[in-house]
Amino acid sequence: MPTLNLPVAGSKLKPYTTKPPRHFPAAKPPFNRVAYAAAHVVADPLADGDPWLDAAIDWERTVAFRRHLWSLGLGVAEAMDTAQRGMGIDWPTSLELIRRSLEAARDFPGALIGCGAGTDHLDARNGVTIDDVIRAYEEQCAAIEKLDGRIVLMASRALVNAARTPDDYAKVYGRILGKVKAPVIIHWLGEMFDPALAGYWGHKDHDKAMDVAVDVIAAHPDEVDGVKVSLLDKDKEIAMRRRLPQGVRMYTGDDFNYAELIAGDARGYSDALLGIFDAIAPAAAAALGALTRGDAKTFHDILAPTVPLSRHVFKAPTRFYKTGVVFMAYLNGLQDHFTLVGGQESARSTLHLAELFRLADAAGLLADPDRAATRMRAVLATRGVEA
Repeated sequence: MPTLNLPVAGSKLKPYTTKPPRHFPAAKPPFNRVAYAAAHVVADPLADGDPWLDAAIDWERTVAFRRHLWSLGLGVAEAMDTAQRGMGIDWPTSLELIRRSLEAARDFPGALIGCGAGTDHLDARNGVTIDDVIRAYEEQCAAIEKLDGRIVLMASRALVNAARTPDDYAKVYGRILGKVKAPVIIHWLGEMFDPALAGYWGHKDHDKAMDVAVDVIAAHPDEVDGVKVSLLDKDKEIAMRRRLPQGVRMYTGDDFNYAELIAGDARGYSDALLGIFDAIAPAAAAALGALTRGDAKTFHDILAPTVPLSRHVFKAPTRFYKTGVVFMAYLNGLQDHFTLVGGQESARSTLHLAELFRLADAAGLLADPDRAATRMRAVLATRGVEA
C-alpha cells in the first residue's frame, strides 16, 4: 500500500500508509428508504474565462457522474446547493443542467431525480416584494414542469428579504403549492449552509420557524411529498418528523447524523436527500441495500466510518463543503482534476484536505489507493508540500 507524507498540525509532515479499500457489494433497489444524492457539477478546467465569475461546466463529465449515481440505485437531487446553486451556478445554467440530467435519466428506468426550483434569478438585495418572489418561483417551477421534472422547492434568499412576518411565508408557499402539477419536496436549508437564509420561516429561533413550516405543510399535505431539513440537529429533525401529516416524508439533510436518522426508531425514520451521498455513494447504496434486507448491523457497519468523514467535509464554515465533495470525486477518478466552479478548490486548507484523505481511507472509500495517493501528492505539490 502506498505511503505518503501528509501535513499535520504545527506545519509538519507525517508519513501515512493507506489501507486496502473496502468492497461495497452492489445493491439492488428499490430500497426501503427513498434516497437522493445531491450531485456536484464538474467544472471545465480548460475553459477561457474568469473562474470567479464564469460558470464553465464540463457537461459530459457532469452527466456521467449522475449516471454513476443512478447505476448504484441512488436518486439525484439536481441543481441544488451541492451543485453550487446560487454560489457559482445561476438559474439559466441550472435549467440547462436540469434539462441534460432529465434526458440522461431516461436511460435508467425508474431513476429518481428531483430538480431545484428557487428564486435565484432575482436580485435579493434590491427591494424585492412578496409578489416578485411568487412570480420568480412560478417561473422556475413552470420551466421545470415543462421538462417533466419533479420539483424540489428550494429556500429563497429573496423571500428572507421580502418577508415581514411568518404569514408572508405562508402566502408564498400557499400560492406555489396551489399550482404545482405534482407533489414537491420542500427544502429548509439552514443558515450554516447559507448565511443569507438566517431567519427563514420568519423566525431566528428554529423551533418557532418549525411551527410555521409544519403549518404550511399541514395546509397542503397532498401537494407535499416531503420536506428536506438541513439544520445539522438531529433532535430538531426528529421533532419535526413526528409532527408531519401522514404520508409526508422527512428527507434528512443532516450530514452529521444521517446514519441514525435513516435507521430511525420505533416512531419512524427519515428518508435521505444528502450532499454527502455524492461523496460516499458506493457505501451509501450498499448500506441501504443491507437495511432493505433487514440487516441493520451491516447498515451501521458500513456507514459508521463515513460519519467522521462527513462531519469533517461539512465542518464550519459549512458552505464550503463542496470543496471536499469534489476532492473525493477527484481522488476516486470520477473526474480528472481538482477544480471547482468559482475557484472554490481554494476554500479549504491543505490540512483540511489531508485529514479528508485520512478519513476517506479509514472508511475504505478510496477505491484505488495508488491513484488516490498520486492525486493527493499532485494537489499537495501545488501547495508547496512534497509528499
